[in-house]
Amino acid sequence: MAAVDRSLVANVPIFDGLAPEQIDQLLQEAQSMRYPKGTNVFQQDEEAHSFFILLHGHLRVFKLTPDGQQVVVRFVAPGEVFGVAMAIGRKTYPATAVAVVDSIALVWPSAAWPRLVATHPGLAVNTLQTVGNRLQDAHTRVVEMSTEQVERRIAHVLLRLTKQAGRKVEAGVQIDFPITRQDVAEMTGATLHTVSRVLSAWESQGLVEGGRQRIIIREPHKLFMLAEDLPE
Repeated sequence: MAAVDRSLVANVPIFDGLAPEQIDQLLQEAQSMRYPKGTNVFQQDEEAHSFFILLHGHLRVFKLTPDGQQVVVRFVAPGEVFGVAMAIGRKTYPATAVAVVDSIALVWPSAAWPRLVATHPGLAVNTLQTVGNRLQDAHTRVVEMSTEQVERRIAHVLLRLTKQAGRKVEAGVQIDFPITRQDVAEMTGATLHTVSRVLSAWESQGLVEGGRQRIIIREPHKLFMLAEDLPE
């Protein structure tokens, strides 16, 4: 198996503070895998056989509730570690990850995790920080869904996605992966009808621009004011 070039992970937060030779050692045990659009990287409740770092593309992570409802938990962007079930004391994956575009990830066997973090303590510290940040994001979303009107919840989700994967275009800032109104509905605890009504109203006001699996934020500042319930 060919060694992975260290330059591919130069900006990956999980490797922050590690010496180049430590990163090389970690990469020697990784395998590069391609996941075509629509492919499951892993499924909810499946044995957690591997953990991953996304190099290219985007993934949708969703969870099925006991009554069969699908909830989008988050989107994974390049440079993020994911599927580290062992780091949170799980033997199975808590959700399903699917490629929304053709994607490439580095893959390590989960069985190697205890040895890798024992040899490279910085890896454990960085992973814990990443997991903590995601837990904080989840808490924020729970509070928003419990206390905020739907328009503010939708605005917050769109602003988070542009921060994670925004690309400047002539019309504004585009979320740089395919996203549907149904995705937004599942991330905000709203119905598809409500999300469609809100986004259509914002389109007519010039705040956003929509298309097939595409959202452009035309007025980020105004959307921020709306999200924070601030007077213009």
